[in-house]
Amino acid sequence: MAKDPNEFARSILDTIIAKHDPESITGKDAKKVASGLRGGSKGGHARAKTLTAKKRSQIAKKAAKARWGK
Repeated sequence: MAKDPNEFARSILDTIIAKHDPESITGKDAKKVASGLRGGSKGGHARAKTLTAKKRSQIAKKAAKARWGK
């Protein structure tokens, strides 16, 4: 048994979670989550390839104004 109350609480949660199907707790389908992660990892690279230098500059200026122009 853990001496620290936080460790004890964590051990209880781990026990409860181990008894249940992870999908029923999260409510997400593992295959769909994996598919979404694959698509999300491509997004920035694909967008960077299609942007022109002028458009990248416009986006950067808008971001800088939003960040520092307040």
